[in-house]
Parts: sequence; C-alpha cells; structure tokens
Amino acid sequence: MAKVLKLEIITAEQVAYQDEVDAVIVPGIVGQLTILPHHAPLMTMIEPGELVLRKGGQETYIAVTGGYLEVLDNKVVILADAAERAEDIDIARAELAKEKAQESLRSQAPTDLDQARVEAALRRSLARLKVAERRRRRDHRPP
Repeated sequence: MAKVLKLEIITAEQVAYQDEVDAVIVPGIVGQLTILPHHAPLMTMIEPGELVLRKGGQETYIAVTGGYLEVLDNKVVILADAAERAEDIDIARAELAKEKAQESLRSQAPTDLDQARVEAALRRSLARLKVAERRRRRDHRPP
C-alpha cells in the first residue's frame, strides 16, 4: 500500500512542483481540505490561499491563486492559475498589490464586476503575504 501521494502542481507556464508528499492541505472553496494517502477520488475548485505540503516532517508553503484539484489513485494534480513558493514571493510587490486593491475598494462606487476583480486581487495578495510571512517566521527572519 502506498504511504505517500504523488503531487503535481501545474500552471499555464510550468510544472511548479512535482514530488511525493505525505499530505497536502489545500484551500478549498468550502474550507481547507487535507489530502492523505488513500483519499477518495475527488475533483473540486480551489480558492486563492495557502497550500501546505508535508513531507518527512517538513512543511513547504505555496501561494496559489485558485484553480482545480483532482485526487485519484494516490495522485494529486492541482491545476493552478498561479503558484508561488514562499521563497519566490516578492513581499514588496505583494504589499503594493494589497494596498492598491484596498484603495480601489475604498474608492467611489465600483461596478459589481470591478469590485469582484478587486476583491479577487486582494485575496491573491493576502495569500502571497501569508505564505511569505510563514517562511519568514520559520526561518526566524526579522520583518
């Protein structure tokens, strides 16, 4: 019996991650999902947020900006709009995106479509900042 999951995280540009892991914690549309070996087949959408990969007692954090998840036969495939490892996140750029989105939300009456786009941009930037902050704390770096 398999004790690990094969994981692939794929974006339009690249295979962002490919390895065997012990567990995957995913930001699902109705809350976090933890996928362990022998999980039942599943297909669902994922929200912008923090993806946590557990392997050999270590955790890896990846910011995802939405997409789809499929679990089948101990293989997890995530088709992500974008995926960024904690060490690759430009914190200054993510902060700027967050501030810009917050300012847009405060500005005069946007249309429903504009507001949805701004809220999505805010969720993406907050996910990136959360992942970067986890890495900073793990590595005991000052802000």
